[in-house]
Amino acid sequence: MDRIELRAQLEKYHCESFGWGLSCCGHNRAEAEDVLQAAYLKVLDGKARFDGRAAFKTWLFAVIRKTAIDRRRRQMARRFLLLQHESRVLPVTSVESADEAVYRSEIRNLFRQALVALPRRQREALQLVFYHDLSLAEAAEVMGVSLGSARTHYERGKKQLRQRMGAANVFDEQATGRRKNPSTVSATET
Repeated sequence: MDRIELRAQLEKYHCESFGWGLSCCGHNRAEAEDVLQAAYLKVLDGKARFDGRAAFKTWLFAVIRKTAIDRRRRQMARRFLLLQHESRVLPVTSVESADEAVYRSEIRNLFRQALVALPRRQREALQLVFYHDLSLAEAAEVMGVSLGSARTHYERGKKQLRQRMGAANVFDEQATGRRKNPSTVSATET
């Protein structure tokens, strides 16, 4: 594949690549941008070569994942040697006034917490299949594991997510505060 074709493929999958980069970098946007740039440079400079044995998207996601892992290892070594601790600042989210928007936001937050709490391999398998529309075979290739192993991580991850969301009473609307407030209802009816 020549340089022009590579650029076209990188542009085609840029949005999905950035999403995958975010998940590989713990949703740290700046780190994901750096990883994506490093991965693109590897591809364009020929340090990572597409051999056509897999789909381009699958191969590219594997390059991004390996780049993120290498970056994480270097950072950990630096932190250890320099004894520095970094603090993470969570972005401030705007609060919507509608009850449904708040309810959806709470569900999304609970889901993200449940997803982040999963073991790394299970989380990766679920993200690749659900968020990036890869097949289990493609996810296995990106993760660098066998198809059977990817299938096991995927199934176990789904089961744990169901259990965690069930334990949080997400599917029980009564438990999440969506029932009517009796004092408000009686005050307005009188």
